[in-house]
Amino acid sequence: MPLTFRKSFRILPGVRLNLNRRSWSITTGGGSHGPKHTTSSTGRRTTSQNLPGPFGWRKTTTKTKRRGH
Repeated sequence: MPLTFRKSFRILPGVRLNLNRRSWSITTGGGSHGPKHTTSSTGRRTTSQNLPGPFGWRKTTTKTKRRGH
């Protein structure tokens, strides 16, 4: 069984610093209403929103490496 490491720190109200073995991310928002935005050191950006009932919405974009010509 592999070992995992994940830790989350609250920096300010509504702002969290998330750490894991390979990267870190900053999360803002996500209160009782409104979207939550997460930006990772690997270039991934995620926006998510909880909706009433068992529903939710998430959009993730990643940086693509451009090929040099």
